[in-house]
Amino acid sequence: MAERTLDSLPIGRQARIVQVKGRGALRRRLLDMGLTPHTKIMVRKVAPLGDPIQIQLRGYELTLRVDDAKNIVIEGEGK
Repeated sequence: MAERTLDSLPIGRQARIVQVKGRGALRRRLLDMGLTPHTKIMVRKVAPLGDPIQIQLRGYELTLRVDDAKNIVIEGEGK
């Protein structure tokens, strides 16, 4: 089974972060923004051209580039 990443989660769906990939500064930046394993997230909005996406987690909203969202492995609701 292929792993699902945050960029594939539809608007309004929730999921749980399983793993944060990436190396060095990129991984540290994602973790510092609160994107840690076991955190529940929901996609709120997607820009008209598909990049960036806005997610809700830990009581705040965060905007991520799609390339960064591809480093967040999720599990849960979205189809």
